[in-house]
Amino acid sequence: MISVTQQHGVLALYYDQLKILEHSPSRCCIELVQGAETVDMYRGNYFITDALQSSLPLESCQFRESLQEGKGVCTLTFFSGEIGISCEFREHKDRLQVSFSPLPKLYNRLVLRLFALPDEHIWGCGEQFSYFDLRGKNFPLWTQEQGVGRNKATAITQTADALDRAGGDYHTTFYPQPTYVSSRSYFLHADTGGYADFDFSHAEYHRLTFWEVPASLTISHKKSLLEVVSDISLLLGRQAVLPSWVYDGIILGMQGGTGICLEKLGRMRACKVPVNGLWIQDWQGEKYTSFGKRLRWNWQWDQNLYPDLDRQIVRLAQEGVRTLGYINPYVLKDHPLYEEAKRLDLLGKREDGSIYFVDFGEFDAAVVDFTNPDAVSWYKEVIKRELLDFGLSGWMADFGEYLPTDIHLFNHRSAMLEHNRWPGYWAKVNKQAIQEQGKEGQILFFMRAGSSESLRSCPMMWAGDQNVDWSEDDGLPSALTGALSLAMSGMGLHHSDIGGYTTLYGMKRSKQLLIRWTEFAAFTPLMRTHEGNRPLDNWQFDSDQQTIDSIRTMTEIHVRLKEYLIHAVKENAEHGWPVMRPVFLHYPQSPFFTCKDIYLLGRDLLVAPVLVEDATSRSVNLPDDRWIHLFRGTRYTGGTYTIQAPLLEPAVFYRESSEFSALFASFNRGTEALP
Repeated sequence: MISVTQQHGVLALYYDQLKILEHSPSRCCIELVQGAETVDMYRGNYFITDALQSSLPLESCQFRESLQEGKGVCTLTFFSGEIGISCEFREHKDRLQVSFSPLPKLYNRLVLRLFALPDEHIWGCGEQFSYFDLRGKNFPLWTQEQGVGRNKATAITQTADALDRAGGDYHTTFYPQPTYVSSRSYFLHADTGGYADFDFSHAEYHRLTFWEVPASLTISHKKSLLEVVSDISLLLGRQAVLPSWVYDGIILGMQGGTGICLEKLGRMRACKVPVNGLWIQDWQGEKYTSFGKRLRWNWQWDQNLYPDLDRQIVRLAQEGVRTLGYINPYVLKDHPLYEEAKRLDLLGKREDGSIYFVDFGEFDAAVVDFTNPDAVSWYKEVIKRELLDFGLSGWMADFGEYLPTDIHLFNHRSAMLEHNRWPGYWAKVNKQAIQEQGKEGQILFFMRAGSSESLRSCPMMWAGDQNVDWSEDDGLPSALTGALSLAMSGMGLHHSDIGGYTTLYGMKRSKQLLIRWTEFAAFTPLMRTHEGNRPLDNWQFDSDQQTIDSIRTMTEIHVRLKEYLIHAVKENAEHGWPVMRPVFLHYPQSPFFTCKDIYLLGRDLLVAPVLVEDATSRSVNLPDDRWIHLFRGTRYTGGTYTIQAPLLEPAVFYRESSEFSALFASFNRGTEALP
């Protein structure tokens, strides 16, 4: 129910008794702005400024209420003099939907101020790696490289900025989404592909800035935060269940040729490590730059580097080991797929009609234009022919965030308005290729870049290119923060590169980090390793026997949890309840509203991974319930405890009343020595 009140010169609009906005001449809830942006993109890092040319607060407001199809509709018209804009509020499918009239001439920015409380908590906005509770900060929403370090106060970020303009900041992300969730038990989603900035730093209002008028705003108010999160995916789309083979072991990231991969697999299997897949990112060839080992972006089997791979894929699949590859939405200049796309006129252009080449770091590639239906059909055929027919069971569908803002597209829309939507287009291409090939439910692809459109198309996200370190903003802890923020944005399936990826400026993956990251990954929907961009600098899964034994131990735990993981993934598919859940979705109490270092895996497992180097114990806040330590069998009630957490015994607890308690109890190994 929509209602409007006016008292003492203040107009307030409510939906379902939830105050949405408050307007007065001294505190306008809508402002029109004329801005002039500059956009500089360097290898996926964007530097965007907006020069304010004029602004106009709309001081006056008139409202009109009516009934349409039995539902209440309220139209508010905000104006200053003869310039104004109308906002229509209507009830639609148990949500509030807001639409706007076009911006008046001369203005190209819309600023909204929505009512807030000083003690309100905010989550979401896609995948945020530094902050989980977003209150107190503003978040520009623009898909781009996440950046190295992502904290301007750290030496790593400063070095990356100085040497390659690649340091990033607290808000830089592959996956922005104009959706936030409030502790007042509602979400707001903006249907927009343009640049936006959501500012939660003001005590009494949230300031939302849009560089295009959103097609609509959707607000949903529910009784619980779990219902709110569920309703986001009901609106935007829900992920399907995962193929059954995904739970049967660890996917080992490896590269370097057929012989090397088979040798590594043989050693791990000889040590009885449950391996369900080989992820071979250089199946189509390799390329070296100053950054480290890169890939040859021509999505066809490199028979020189991988002789006999086609037959090995069949043999390994019969033995329960799937083969996964790699692809992205660009084609390498002067290679066969590029030449084919060029001949068919399927690539993005410059203003003069020439092909637009993007610098990806010492090599150029062209953009397959997904606004061209023929380009979409062609790239789906590439996926079918080169990946699916070849026998791959999945792939990393990388990138998607590099669309230049000055590229000219087939549909003639500004790339400024297509940029944020591009990862969603890329996800849809992958999903449709699999569906059209009749392989739905058998194939797994995973992505780092995302948009609002990703929820209905992408079966699994991964956290991107974390540093091989313990840093809060870009190391192991950031992978968990990213998973929780995506959970609050409706995306319920997420994992990360075990051990991280980015190996630069003296960073080298340690043995301890790899094992601790493996512990964390065992309690996520998917386990997958990555060698990193400089494999020789990193500790790897087979660097010594203790590491192999540790990976075996944690992978065996993951496999034994298969029944429970399938249950949690099904809940995500059917109800939109994320697999990795913030604790407050089931225990809405302090201090869990701001807690980002523990999580619930499904309803019944509470996981407190070790995220600090050299730590052998950690403090854990347990919510009010009856908990049992998964490995030691010790019983706890709600409260704060210091929990011992030696290697291979992370602090994990299960609810005593869980329907899976018999399964969980089988993990109890008391205080016996661990391998």
